[in-house]
Amino acid sequence: MTLLHAHDHGGHGPQLVLLHGYSRSLTDWGPAAALLAAGHRVLAVDLPGHGRSPGIVPWTIPTAVRALADTLDAHGVPEAVVVGHSLGGLIAVEYARANPDGARARAAVNLDGFWWGREYPGAQRVGEGLLASSGALAPPGYLEEQVAHAARLGIPAARAEAAARAAARPLPDGRWQTLPERAAAREILDELHRLGELGVTTWLDGIDRPLLLVQAGRRLPPAPGMEWFAEFNARFTQGVSDELATLARTRPTVSVDRIDATHATILETAETVAGLVAGFVRGLPD
Repeated sequence: MTLLHAHDHGGHGPQLVLLHGYSRSLTDWGPAAALLAAGHRVLAVDLPGHGRSPGIVPWTIPTAVRALADTLDAHGVPEAVVVGHSLGGLIAVEYARANPDGARARAAVNLDGFWWGREYPGAQRVGEGLLASSGALAPPGYLEEQVAHAARLGIPAARAEAAARAAARPLPDGRWQTLPERAAAREILDELHRLGELGVTTWLDGIDRPLLLVQAGRRLPPAPGMEWFAEFNARFTQGVSDELATLARTRPTVSVDRIDATHATILETAETVAGLVAGFVRGLPD
């Protein structure tokens, strides 16, 4: 049994479980969680190998789902709407798949958690960049760099610093180790590619729990030298958007929305995210 680190935001109402994205931590959810706690019971969880949670070996989606289930049992959470951002969004959907009778997963929300197959044009280059930044030793100025990057997205400095600090491991010499560690990162990418190869439509086959699928709709001008990634992301995003539009028309349990934010949506537009989640939960059947 693996118990994950969690933070109880309190509140009263329908139970929400909040999951963060790759290389992030539950701290990302802080501003949105505070808003959601006004009408919900809110628990945020660090994914395996992230934040203050222990790792899992091997790092697979089914193992992560089991660790999440064990953690919710330990916190006395028998049923919840599981809400995830990025990697957390994929795990939220897979948690719903693993609990098709609704005994654990009342519904799932996936905030911009979509991926591509290993053979998708440009995928190898993206994967190499992610691996290079995973488990790396960052200089003492790491936090300042993260805050400066977040400022381009309009994220307040205090919010960005708290999130960056929680997502990395401080070292005695003032440097920071980024998370997840390299071996886990390779396994996570393998899992993401495995699901991405299916395409969104096929991936969601067999899930009868209500789903809210949200795409981030805004892209910033690319940083110098990153024009290739902007093209990659635009092409992939359009493909996902086309699939989501079809799903919204053909699957009554699937709701689709778009948010005016970049991929860092939960830090960037916490109020909008909280409103989307709260509205979705209000519309769920009793």
